[in-house]
Formats: sequence, structure tokens, C-alpha cells
Amino acid sequence: MADIAALTDLIEPEARALGFDLVRVKMFGGTSDATLQVMAERPDTRQLTIDDCADLSRRISERLDELEAAGRDPIDHAYRLEVSSPGIDRPLTRLQDFEDWKGHEARITLAEKIDGRKQFKGDLAGIADGKVAITDTTGAVHAIAFDAIEDAKLLITNRLIAATRPLSTEGADEFEAEEQD
Repeated sequence: MADIAALTDLIEPEARALGFDLVRVKMFGGTSDATLQVMAERPDTRQLTIDDCADLSRRISERLDELEAAGRDPIDHAYRLEVSSPGIDRPLTRLQDFEDWKGHEARITLAEKIDGRKQFKGDLAGIADGKVAITDTTGAVHAIAFDAIEDAKLLITNRLIAATRPLSTEGADEFEAEEQD
């Protein structure tokens, strides 16, 4: 299996060179159907355009091809490269994400149970004393150590949709017309 930390160290400078923040690097699927997933965003919009994704994909591919040619391929089997924006129901991968998306609903899954629970769902309450705070449906606030979190993502709600504007709505009216037919 590929070393995700090493891949992140290789990919992050390529994203930064284009002015993007790296959100996540993840490898999934087996060796016969592997995918290297890279999510990035523009710091000012929290999104990427299709052209941004293509530019980052080319940079990453060129870098990985250079390493392969030098005999230092970080992935020892065939894989697909998938570059995307994190999307509306984005993963929360950095401590700052929990502050930035405060007030929005999220699901947090822990690596190990805390107080008999492995999953928390509720409104993000930001960061308190270096811990992620989440308010569940009963109103209880839970403080969770960031390094205890295995997976976290925003959940699609009307509030999140209202807070998230696409970079461009070009062609959206054509899509709506097709749906109505």
C-alpha cells in the first residue's frame, strides 16, 4: 500500500504552486483497481473549477512520472488519479475546517470509542481548547481530540446549501430546462 504521508508531501507543493490548499490525499480500492484521490480548494472560494482540477492533475502526474523515471515510484502498482474539489458534503480533514464550518451539521467517526460512542452527529461548535466541539441533537456539547477522529464530513442540509455558492452558474439554466422536459 502507498505511503499517504509521503504522497501528501509530494502533492502538497504542487497544489500550493497553483495557489490551492490540499484538503485530502487518499488511496482506495485494491491493487487491481486502485484510485489516488486528491482533493484541493482555492483558499478564497473553498472550491476548484474543472480547469483547476485539470491543472493540478497535470502537475501531479508530471511529478509522479518524474519519480517513476528516476526509479523512485511512490506507488508500486497501477492506479487512477482523481483530482477534485471537496464538494458540498466535504470531508473535514484539518483542525481549522471544524472552525471554518462552525454552525453546520457534521458526522464525526472516531478511531476508538469515547464514552461508549464511536460516532457523533450534530452542529459543529468550532474549536475549544484545541479540541473539536460538536453539539448533538440533545444540546450536549462534546469536545473531541482532533487526533481521535478517523473520519469527519459535513452533511448536506438546506443551511449548508444556502451558505455554499457555486463559482459559476454558467449552463445551469440549460440543465434546469432539460430536467423540466
